[in-house]
Amino acid sequence: MTAHGHFHWNELRTRNADRAKKFYEETVGWTFSGSKTPDGTTYWIAEMNGQPIAGLFELTERFKDVPESWIPFLAVDDVDARVKKATAAGAKLMMPIFDVPNVGRIAMLLEPSGAGIGWMTPV
Repeated sequence: MTAHGHFHWNELRTRNADRAKKFYEETVGWTFSGSKTPDGTTYWIAEMNGQPIAGLFELTERFKDVPESWIPFLAVDDVDARVKKATAAGAKLMMPIFDVPNVGRIAMLLEPSGAGIGWMTPV
């Protein structure tokens, strides 16, 4: 498991998953496998040599104000407790904390400077 405070995962948020997948397939050799999210959209796992290395998330209308970008996720020991500290220190929780089965508990934050960061307590 990734240690507390270390980067654990990276995710690309894009408005065109097919274009992004094609770019990374052709330029670095990634392959992709998809799985359905609770709302029915597809979450793509980028793999290299059979190992998961990143995620790809297509931005739907629900995320119309979210810019296309890569977002890193830090592993934290207790997402709920750490989010309380983060919001007290000026961060903004972007959506309710949520659980992904077999992955972990996840929070999406804007830190005080406005940069996006994901925090997760991995399973």
